[in-house]
Amino acid sequence: MTGLGSAPLPPVGPDDHVAGPSDGPLAIEYADFECHFCRLAHLRLAELPARRVFRHFPVRSKHPRAWAAACAAEAAARQGRFWDMHDSLYADQGRLDDPHLWDRARELGLDVERFEADRRADDVLERVRADFRSGVRAGVVTTPTLFVDGAGHVGVPDADLLARLGG
Repeated sequence: MTGLGSAPLPPVGPDDHVAGPSDGPLAIEYADFECHFCRLAHLRLAELPARRVFRHFPVRSKHPRAWAAACAAEAAARQGRFWDMHDSLYADQGRLDDPHLWDRARELGLDVERFEADRRADDVLERVRADFRSGVRAGVVTTPTLFVDGAGHVGVPDADLLARLGG
C-alpha cells in the first residue's frame, strides 16, 4: 500500500484497531483525539459500511492532551474496550484530563486501577509512538489523514471520498 511519503503505509496487522465489516471498503485513519476535525471525520465515517482502521497520530504541538488520550484508548483496549473509549473521547473532547479519563473508565466498566497502570506503561506509550512513526514515514503531517485504496486524503472526508466508502 502506498503512502504520501517516502515509506509505504504499513499493512493492516493483528495489533491494529479495526471496526466494520471485513468485506467493506478499507479506510486507514491517522487521527488525534483532541483534534476537532478528527471528531468530524469520525462522525462521518461512523455511518458508513467501511472497514475502519484507527492509528494514533497525536499532535502534541497543537493538542497537549492528545498523547494522554491515545494512551487511555490503548489502556481501554487491554480490557477489550478500545472502540468504546474511542467514541467516548470524541464525544467530549473538552474533558481529557486525568479525572475525566478515570470517570470514562468507570463508565465503561473498566478496572480503573488496571486502566491507570496500563495507560502509564512503557509498552502502551511505545504502541502510540509506533503508530505515530508509521504515519510520519507514510507522509502524514496533519490530522485527520485517511488512506483509501492506498491513496492518502488529508482533512475531513468530502462527499466523493464518503461515496467511495459506501456513503
